[in-house]
Amino acid sequence: MDEGNALERLRSQGVVRLGIAGEVPFGYIDEDGNFTGEAPDLAKVIFKRLGIDRVVPVATEFGSLIPGLNSQQFDVVSAGMYINKERCQQVIFAEPEYQMLDAFIVRKGNPLNLHDYKDVVKAKAKFATGTGYAEIDYAEQAGIKQSDIVILQDQVAGLNAVESGRVDVFSGTALTTRMVVKKSTKAEVTAPFAPTVDGRKHIDGGGFAFRPVDTSLRDAFNVEIAKMKKSGELLRILRPFGFTEKEMTKLTAKELCAQ
Repeated sequence: MDEGNALERLRSQGVVRLGIAGEVPFGYIDEDGNFTGEAPDLAKVIFKRLGIDRVVPVATEFGSLIPGLNSQQFDVVSAGMYINKERCQQVIFAEPEYQMLDAFIVRKGNPLNLHDYKDVVKAKAKFATGTGYAEIDYAEQAGIKQSDIVILQDQVAGLNAVESGRVDVFSGTALTTRMVVKKSTKAEVTAPFAPTVDGRKHIDGGGFAFRPVDTSLRDAFNVEIAKMKKSGELLRILRPFGFTEKEMTKLTAKELCAQ
């Protein structure tokens, strides 16, 4: 059920508001004050094809994206948000535009030899991740106590905490961690790995989130995503943000919602 048809409403307004969370490379404001990232750049192309020319970013903390969407602070979440069972009970997702593994930010040389969540438990390392990140659950699944997890604002705060020695490790997506450590002389990123969830290796996929009533808008968005996957245009748009063929996905929102 689509109350009031969001697609027609946005077309008549000529503008769509995108919720972003300041996370490189998914959705962020760059040094020149322009909003960019894989999700906003993809949104600009798709919404133009849907007849909506203007795209306006609304920046908020990651943990506020779904509440902000449902309270109509913005029309769609454009932050490369992971699609999972808990979130699928609150919003509806477009088909994922990418798949992703995890990685750690650690001190140069990885002195504690941390390569996955089990290593963190064994080493009794001081562990951190970001507000609202899926990595919180993966850490707990591996046996890291919730009370021992340091929650930081984002990956930049994570890098700073590792560099200063406040924590031993910060966990995030493989792409985010890889990009944030590029200029660091004190930290490095580990090889990407799949977390274990319920005894199985788990691969995440990220996509755009819509209010549950906005089905026609989500469906129209999906039509465009499917065309772009087929033509290779999706990878061409995402490639400048560090995405490769390995991050392209055949996973579906339905599959990810069931995980």
